[in-house]
Amino acid sequence: MLSYLHFLVYGVGGMMAVGMALLIAFQERLVYVPVLPGLSKSYPITPARLRLKYEDVWLRASDGVRLTLGLFSTYRRPTIIFFQENAGSILMIFSQKAIHNCRYAHRLEFIHIMLQKLHCNVFMLSYRGYGASDGFPSQHGIIQDAQAALDHLMQRTDIDTSRIVVFGRSLGGAVGAVLARNNPDKIIVVSPFDFRSLVLILENTFTSILDMAGVLLPFLKWFIGHSGSKGPRMLNFLVRSPWNTVDVIGQVKTTHLFPVGLQDEMVPPSHMQLLHAKAAEKKRPNRQAAQER
Repeated sequence: MLSYLHFLVYGVGGMMAVGMALLIAFQERLVYVPVLPGLSKSYPITPARLRLKYEDVWLRASDGVRLTLGLFSTYRRPTIIFFQENAGSILMIFSQKAIHNCRYAHRLEFIHIMLQKLHCNVFMLSYRGYGASDGFPSQHGIIQDAQAALDHLMQRTDIDTSRIVVFGRSLGGAVGAVLARNNPDKIIVVSPFDFRSLVLILENTFTSILDMAGVLLPFLKWFIGHSGSKGPRMLNFLVRSPWNTVDVIGQVKTTHLFPVGLQDEMVPPSHMQLLHAKAAEKKRPNRQAAQER
C-alpha cells in the first residue's frame, strides 16, 4: 500500500512538473496569438469596404524589425494610437462570439465607430509577428514597436501632435501604459477637465501576466504571481513577458480613463480596480467608468 501511495505521489508530481515545463516552454504562444485558430492571417474586410480613408504605413523598430501600421485619418484632429488585445491582427476578429456576425466581427468596425463618434484619427500598430509585421512577439520587442509608432506620429506634419491619446485593450493597455510612462514629454495633457485631454485609456487591462496565470490556471497562483499575491511565487523569474502594468501605472504622469467591461471572459474587473487604485495613490487626476456589455 505504501509503495502504491509513493507511486501515486511521484506520478502526480511528475505530471505536474511536465505540465508546468510545457507551459513555461510555450508561454509566448499562450500570451501572443497572432492568428486565431481556423482563421487566416489575411484581412477578410478592408477599409475600402467601409469607405474609410486609410494609409498603410511601414517602418522599422529600433532593432530593425519591419512593422506595418494603419492610419485612419480625418485630418488635423486628435489622434488615438490604438493597441489591440493579444489575439488576431489589427483588423481581424476581436470577439470570438462575433465570428459569425460579419458586421461586428472585426476591429475595423470598432475603428469605424470611433471615427464617426469621436471625429479623430486612429493609428493602429500591428505588433511584430502579427499581421504583415516581421519578427516574433515578445515584451521587449513590442515595447520597441510601440515607441517606433509614436516616434513616427511625432514626425508627421499632417496631424496635430499636441493631441495624442493612447488607447489600449487588455494586452494593449499594458503596452500603452509603458509607452506613456516612457514618453511624458511627447504625450501632452491639454486640460485635466477636458475629455480630449485624456491621454491614456486602459480598457480591461490586467495587472500583470503573472496574475493572469493564476486566473487562467488556478493552481499556478501558488507558483506565479505579482508581489501582492499569495504563495511563494518561486517561478516568477521564468516568465519572459510579465507585463507588470500595476507597477507601471503608478509611474505614468498623465490623466487616465479606465473603462471596465464587467462581462469580460478573460480579465476579471478586479484587475482594473487595482490599476485604478494604484494610479489614484499618486493623487493625479483619474477617472473610472464601468459599463456592462
